[in-house]
Amino acid sequence: MRKTIKNIFKFFLLLLVAGIIFIAWANYSIKKESAASLSYNIAEVPTAKTALLLGTGKTLNNGMPNAYFYNRIKAATNLYKSGKIQYIIVSGDNSSKDYNEPEDMQLALVQQGIPQNKIILDHAGFRTLDSVVRAKDIFGQTKLIIISQKFHNERAVFLAQKNGIQAFGYNAEDVNKYAGLKTNLREYLAKAKVYWDLILGVQPKFGGEKILIPQY
Repeated sequence: MRKTIKNIFKFFLLLLVAGIIFIAWANYSIKKESAASLSYNIAEVPTAKTALLLGTGKTLNNGMPNAYFYNRIKAATNLYKSGKIQYIIVSGDNSSKDYNEPEDMQLALVQQGIPQNKIILDHAGFRTLDSVVRAKDIFGQTKLIIISQKFHNERAVFLAQKNGIQAFGYNAEDVNKYAGLKTNLREYLAKAKVYWDLILGVQPKFGGEKILIPQY
């Protein structure tokens, strides 16, 4: 009995070690592959018809303003006003009546002077995978500037490129490393999950009819 317990313990210990190694490898691999396609400098961002702004809530659970949200809005505004892009797909979670990331971001962008007819809403961006793949399958975009914080852009750009999209990430300003600790820790697991999604061929939760973005 004792030997059996010992063997079971060894087995689970090996699984744990293998899991840690896999997570570390996935994070290293995604960061390395996406590094050349990310920048904080607008001058280094290629011109594209459309940007994909990845959604997040405008407030935290404690009711305080979410710096991730406002930094992304600032980055999207600066990118649009620089002339690098003509349209912005705002993709995020709209899973409940009182929580609507795309519309909150649209309102914030309009307040910054972005014309509303240049903003396209995607209410089914429940995951980064969904947002990226839907930008191609629903909105017909094969070249994108993705806007989020660097840690998130690494994963989004990697996913986009693996799904046949020519993608470049424009990095919004990050938040204080202590304030963003929980988010950054969660990102380690999210990057590992990317490979499982690719292996299993996971698709967006919702499809839909194609939506034409006008030529400029």
